[in-house]
Amino acid sequence: MKAVSLLRARGLVKRVGSGRAARTVLDGVDLDVEPGELVAVLGRSGSGKSTLLHLLGGLDRPDGGTIELAGEALVGSSQRALARIRLRRIGFVFQSFQLIDELTGAENVLVPTRLPGAPRGGSGRAWRLIDELGVTPVADQLPHELSGGEQQRFAVARALVNEPVLVLADEPTGNLDSSAAGGLLVLLRQLTVQGRAVVMVTHERDVAGAADRILEMADGRLA
Repeated sequence: MKAVSLLRARGLVKRVGSGRAARTVLDGVDLDVEPGELVAVLGRSGSGKSTLLHLLGGLDRPDGGTIELAGEALVGSSQRALARIRLRRIGFVFQSFQLIDELTGAENVLVPTRLPGAPRGGSGRAWRLIDELGVTPVADQLPHELSGGEQQRFAVARALVNEPVLVLADEPTGNLDSSAAGGLLVLLRQLTVQGRAVVMVTHERDVAGAADRILEMADGRLA
């Protein structure tokens, strides 16, 4: 029996610009991702990979098409409903880490647990993740005092702290050395063992090779 898709997108269209400068970035993209699957979207810079990730995460709205996450529709939902879905069901890992400079590593992880609507028990989950990711000794340091690999682990802990079913990673190894990048790919793989789905976009073919499935973005479509 075919597994039920955790993430299902159909006919996604996204246009940018207007008039003669208008162009179609995504042109009828279909995507299914199953629980426990790591999918890589590979493509050159400007191919629409990050645009797709933003649509899947409810950070932007498509001009056409549908997206469902765990049976819940993202397209057509109110901003309030999208915020709730992002808070409880989706974790984001960004290339630039996006840690808050004035907060320690641990405080950054705790931020999503303190937002209205976050599931209870956030503090305990945060410290368990910090321990599991091996950054407890530097948890009280500010981002500028941490290595790139340490910053990325705090960013991953923050992405996971509300126990999302979907993790979206945008060029997650882009600012890491080869050792730290390899460690992050192992970590992303471990997330799928826990039943989460992971969608990673990258322009590096060797990074994409860590995935269960590689989809190439070209001319606004996935192949």
